[in-house]
Amino acid sequence: MSKGEKKATYFTKLRELFDEFKSVFVVNVDNVTSNQMHQIRASLRKEAVILMGKNTMVRRAMKNFLAEIPELEKLLPYVRGNIGFVFTNSDLKTVRDKVLANKVAAPAKAGILAPCDVFIPAGNTGMEPGKTSFFQALGVPTKITKGSIEIINDFHCVKKDTKVGPSEATLLNMMKISPFTYGMTVIQVYDEGNCFPATVLDIDNDTLLKQFFSGLSSVAAVSLVLNYPTLASVPHSLINVYKKVLAVSVETEYTFPSSEKIKAFLADPSAFAAAAPTASSDAPAAAAAAAPVEEEEDSDDGGDFDLFD
Repeated sequence: MSKGEKKATYFTKLRELFDEFKSVFVVNVDNVTSNQMHQIRASLRKEAVILMGKNTMVRRAMKNFLAEIPELEKLLPYVRGNIGFVFTNSDLKTVRDKVLANKVAAPAKAGILAPCDVFIPAGNTGMEPGKTSFFQALGVPTKITKGSIEIINDFHCVKKDTKVGPSEATLLNMMKISPFTYGMTVIQVYDEGNCFPATVLDIDNDTLLKQFFSGLSSVAAVSLVLNYPTLASVPHSLINVYKKVLAVSVETEYTFPSSEKIKAFLADPSAFAAAAPTASSDAPAAAAAAAPVEEEEDSDDGGDFDLFD
């Protein structure tokens, strides 16, 4: 198959995937081994399809699709670096978790950008004193204990988002520390024409509802202050108007079924007190029955005793 035929086949396959699947993950595959890629493909079987390709060819293909799928223009800015596509119609969060699950430990190499902070723990290293110079070059506090090098305090060897130096890489490899883990990372999510970061998938339904009702309350409050009716403020406006109509009915002869009960209550509150739950009226009696009874003083010395006799 010629180079032009391979390119045409790739364009056709990419277009078929965009037509078949509604969602796409743009993933970064830096430092991902071929064995990892195979394992990720196996874990996503029947749920997603992974497609790799040269960025120039992918961009050219997507630009050819824009006439019929204009939403793809949102994905073009993310087609840069070592990336690939994961196409799916399954639950986005489930597929994302499977993509991120496959990670392997990797040693520190000089010149790479550290994805996390790296600390060398305090304790005995088991190394002979002749290797002290490696620790001294980085300023690691050490001492010799029982013929081996011991690190006195935890040492911050590499800071996140900085390049690993040759000395740091050598020391970490000598101590057999593999501080980094590598795997696919999700850069962006494309779902039915919408493009958003993968962190959006971590928002649960409770958080969404809380934010929605908070925004709804704000819209209703602003609408009421401005006296501008909206769907959020109409229920509150109706209740406020109803309260005003009741107030007018109470102060005038005008009446309607809903205000008659209020007028009756204002005219004779005792009638409504009689209709209150009987539990409240029985409470004093029950309390009296439960209260201790004071014993009367014995009058054995005479029933007609008078204090002033």
